[in-house]
Amino acid sequence: MNQNSHARRLSLSPERIVWQILPAVPFLVLLLIWSVYWLYAQPPIGTLPAAWTVFATLWELATNGSLWENVAASLWRLVLGTTVGVITGVVGGFFVGLNRNVSAFVSPLVIFFNAISGIVWLPLVIGWLGIGAALVVFLIWNTVFFLVFQNTVLGVQLVPTVLEHGVRTLGGSRLQTVLSVTLPGALPYILSGIRSGLGFGWRALIAAELVGATVGLGQMIFRAAEFHRADIIIAGCMVIGVLGLLMDRYLLVPIERRTIERWGLVTSTKGI
Repeated sequence: MNQNSHARRLSLSPERIVWQILPAVPFLVLLLIWSVYWLYAQPPIGTLPAAWTVFATLWELATNGSLWENVAASLWRLVLGTTVGVITGVVGGFFVGLNRNVSAFVSPLVIFFNAISGIVWLPLVIGWLGIGAALVVFLIWNTVFFLVFQNTVLGVQLVPTVLEHGVRTLGGSRLQTVLSVTLPGALPYILSGIRSGLGFGWRALIAAELVGATVGLGQMIFRAAEFHRADIIIAGCMVIGVLGLLMDRYLLVPIERRTIERWGLVTSTKGI
């Protein structure tokens, strides 16, 4: 009971509250600058509406249900494309990274395709897959895969060989070496690749939805542009940003923390 009370007092300490609120300050400053500029310059609503107009539009979209329909469609495509990209990128990158000869053979091909923006494939993919969910998922996969793959290969190859040799010297098998040394050592790079891949996956999603979907946040923004509804465009961008923040903070960061702590790469900070 005393431990629980102590933990609650720590979680409600002024210093902790300040650090939790502090990340919101840049957003408040941005809103303030936006509002002051709008009041001073009075730009056309079709190019830059007032902040309160955007929030009113956002509330309207939320209450009439259209926002949630678009969010659900986009999230489903993002999750599917990112999941496939992460699985193929981690598995492929891990096995390639274990053998430097294979890595040297495959790397030029990976770098070649990674240099080609996913959206460039759009005209071809439309002919291959048609306009629909498959097109969007492919472009997300194409974006996520190469980031995760390259980070995984890098992480595996940067694990000190002396540690791997130490396990083998003590009688450990190849599998035991991989599970106890290589995988934990590569995890920070793998997780970094996943976080970067998810961020770029959002960009690929919105770009692909402009032509490859009838519903979604990208399509909502595209339709708004046709009618010069800058308020809807900005509202859509805000929703994308908020979703990205929430997914990073409440999905990726906890997974990263628990996974790395599980392998003993950092000290657990529970109770702080």
